[in-house]
Amino acid sequence: MQIHIEPFTVHKRVPLTISRGTSAGSTNLWVRIEADGIEGWGEASPFAIGSSDPQTTEEIARDLSALVPILSSLHPIQRQIVESRLSGLSICSAAQAAIDVALHDWMGKCFGVPLWQLWGLELQRIGPTAVTVGINTPEGAVDRLNKWCDQQQVNSVKIKLGSPEGIAADKKMFTALLPEVPAGAKVSVDANGGWGLEDAIAMSYWLSEFGVIYIEQPLAVADDKLLPNLYGQSPLPIYVDESCFVSSDIPPLAHCVHGINIKLMKSGGLSEAMRMINTAKACGLKVMFGCYSDSAISNTALAHLSPLADHLDLDSHFNLKDDPFSGAQLKNGCLVPNAQPGLGLSHA
Repeated sequence: MQIHIEPFTVHKRVPLTISRGTSAGSTNLWVRIEADGIEGWGEASPFAIGSSDPQTTEEIARDLSALVPILSSLHPIQRQIVESRLSGLSICSAAQAAIDVALHDWMGKCFGVPLWQLWGLELQRIGPTAVTVGINTPEGAVDRLNKWCDQQQVNSVKIKLGSPEGIAADKKMFTALLPEVPAGAKVSVDANGGWGLEDAIAMSYWLSEFGVIYIEQPLAVADDKLLPNLYGQSPLPIYVDESCFVSSDIPPLAHCVHGINIKLMKSGGLSEAMRMINTAKACGLKVMFGCYSDSAISNTALAHLSPLADHLDLDSHFNLKDDPFSGAQLKNGCLVPNAQPGLGLSHA
């Protein structure tokens, strides 16, 4: 198989601020795997969960380039051999994700069916995808939510809290936003590790009064040992994101969380995402899907698995001014893949 790697830069319509900082765009990598006249597409996007070990565009590009001679003698149908070769190398998870997604796209195109159909899934089971409102002034947050509502149907809202200014600022922003949330829409909160245990407990009780359905990553990864304390006291379900990358991370957390957030760049692709879904469900946990500064490639890929998820946050490409790709489309607030073979993607 031939592997082609091409960088592309995307810019956010509205910069997104979370507890760790602000992002206005990124340079991602488009990976194309070609064999037998069929081309499969994947994407790698940079991300970081803190100050240590960020997966940068440069690192991802180096890893992908190093994989070309290692994988070029293989055929895309040999996914088990590809995975075994990758497991023996120190390859970042975003690079693995790009290869894995491209191989899945190739497979679907080879058999002439979309991935969701190949997996025997039902599109009617896809729930609404959340739109994300980042940390901002109360007025700025309201303006951002109103822009989302002007842009598309909103049936689920994720509110980023964990402000460096403390929970008083969080409460002001949340209180300002709540009246603007469309009637009937789900509301969740993501603190991105921005709270300590005491604040997380206090906020869980406060937020429970307003119908919030769960809190995501309330504590920093370094404070995972405190999750049992929070789990035992919080009236709201606790989901983890930064604390959970792959399926082997799930069993040690199963006693102190209610769900996990799966992202392609963390997991290393659709193969591991499927393992994570099965592991989480075996542990009695719920599953949500999320994204970084991903284009329509990655969010479409996860949309194909979405009938298996309990909650969805696949909105990053809707906040891009210049996404060169299109695939899954919004229908009644749900991100639904099409019936074209593979991922069903197109390039502008």
